[in-house]
Amino acid sequence: MRCRNASGRLLKSVPAALKDDPAVIRLRQLLEWLTRHEASCLAQVETWMVRSLPVPLSALVQVWPDEAWQRALRDLVVRPLGSVEEASSGGEPGLLRAVDPEKGIGLVTLDGDTVFVPAAAVAVPHPVLLADLDELREFVADLQVQQTVPQLFREITPRPARLRARDTSVSDWANGEFAELRHLTGRATSQGYAVRGGYASLRIWEGGRALDARYWLGSDAPEYPAWTGELGWVDEQDRPVPLTEVGPVAWSEGARMAARIYAGRKTEEETA
Repeated sequence: MRCRNASGRLLKSVPAALKDDPAVIRLRQLLEWLTRHEASCLAQVETWMVRSLPVPLSALVQVWPDEAWQRALRDLVVRPLGSVEEASSGGEPGLLRAVDPEKGIGLVTLDGDTVFVPAAAVAVPHPVLLADLDELREFVADLQVQQTVPQLFREITPRPARLRARDTSVSDWANGEFAELRHLTGRATSQGYAVRGGYASLRIWEGGRALDARYWLGSDAPEYPAWTGELGWVDEQDRPVPLTEVGPVAWSEGARMAARIYAGRKTEEETA
């Protein structure tokens, strides 16, 4: 919030005499609400992307005039769908630029054309599902496009081609050393992940199924040294899921969680 004096000069802060003025209080409350609203829009759009959910055109038409919603949605790669049920298919992808109840969605195609495509809904695909991801990254870089919700440059880890059905965890991010367990759990919570029962946990929905990615952090006293463990997935009944049954999005998002936490480990210089 900024104020100017009678001569129009911008002041460094709100004068003390005005801080409790009802108009100033209402403006401050409005700013707080706008901040929460923008964060809510970003979180909702990210949920659509992570779950690759189809979004009805009617919903986009309602939210598009809102600047916060439009900032979150603009320039996302989307696929036009003939119906909400077509979440796994759809037309050619493009960057979302406009929404119209009659003409459909306005896209910038990979050929650089701006077109309107009739659609009943759009899919916001997770980047690990985009076969032409590298081409799309080059395309947006050439256009100098900045996505408010990171999609194309989100960290992804493709699921390995060769997996054994008897395996239920991976050790790619194991043995990351932290001086104290509370540093490790703090690292996990600061990245937005829940910590329960010694694990960092993330629920992922894919293909109508919920899995929890779990990354072992430890369960000793908070001040004890800690080392990260294995990453695995469990179903809604808490049963370990064979790696061969973990979908590409659940794999990528679980790996992203583990990698982001593991990145805070002690380095060789710190260990020496």
